[in-house]
Amino acid sequence: MEKFGFIIHPLDWQDIERKFPYAAKVPPGWLEKACCFMPPIVASHITGIRSSTGLEAEGWFIGLTLTPHVMLEKLPTEKVIKKIVAAGRKAAECGAKIVGLGAFTAVVGDAGISVARQLDIAVTTGNTYTVATALQGLDYAARAMEIDLKSLPISVLGASGSIGKACARLLAGRGFDVTLVARDKKKLERTAALIREESGVSVRVQTDLSAAVRSAGAIVAVTSAMEAVVDAADLQPGTIVCDVSRPRNVSKAVAEARRDVLVFEGGVVVVPGNVDFGMDFGFPQGTAYACMAETMILALEGRYENYSLGRDLDPNRVEEISRLADKHGFRLAGLRSFERAIAPERFAQVREEAEKSKRPGFVSHI
Repeated sequence: MEKFGFIIHPLDWQDIERKFPYAAKVPPGWLEKACCFMPPIVASHITGIRSSTGLEAEGWFIGLTLTPHVMLEKLPTEKVIKKIVAAGRKAAECGAKIVGLGAFTAVVGDAGISVARQLDIAVTTGNTYTVATALQGLDYAARAMEIDLKSLPISVLGASGSIGKACARLLAGRGFDVTLVARDKKKLERTAALIREESGVSVRVQTDLSAAVRSAGAIVAVTSAMEAVVDAADLQPGTIVCDVSRPRNVSKAVAEARRDVLVFEGGVVVVPGNVDFGMDFGFPQGTAYACMAETMILALEGRYENYSLGRDLDPNRVEEISRLADKHGFRLAGLRSFERAIAPERFAQVREEAEKSKRPGFVSHI
């Protein structure tokens, strides 16, 4: 039996209140301070993972009571890393041989490198398989919409981060029309230079997110913003949006306002076996985020080594983790949008609404 751990945390105070109802009675300021002092906890025991090869794995969700706001704006980075390390050690105490860094624990500091140096077990952010499934989802969506993805300009929002940079490198290398989008122009220019060097193609850089959204036919949204960043009015009719970020880069209100746009969640996969996560995180039975799945895949493969760390993911590993996922029976869970599966007829509806929006004289209500 292979063993792994995965570190989770609340995205906002409402998450804490859902887990601990009594927390709703505590003033937010007090709750925030109290959570900064709470040790990591074993949130649940994960059982029932069974590979197509017959191998089995079990794991543990290790919970930190820190929100993104606390991790990125309230506590010093070194203190947050110390807490993540403590969570990793808790996973090791349970028997885990590898631990995955979930959500913003994979963003803080140097994206897992410092954490890995302080642990005796392997560490991964899960970002490599997240990249793989985001690109699979984008391809799936384009085919469902009956669109040639290579005909669309693609904006990668958050292209200076590890997931965004890797997505951009792979898309550009496959001949897609790519714009890199982030606030730091120098980082974008370095990534653009890297892409020219390794693929021989030029990509655009853009620091104006609204302009990048307006010019896109497809979007991969992977910023580390703590709130939605995409404005409904900026989206072109028929745009395909793969939102990988948590918290989301595209709000539910935007998706509902623009019925002529397809918004879906990146990185949701089916886990092989009869998995029981021991807790409900809003997905159907047997499905999980790709970052969680990567940790499971590496455990099943016996690859107890540091894998997806730092800001520069290895594109070759994206291909490798995809092969390993196939080997063990992990696969993309169709397309989902705001915790619901996208029905086949929805793709036709988006196409029809997009055609209406493009007609002369059409008046938008945005």
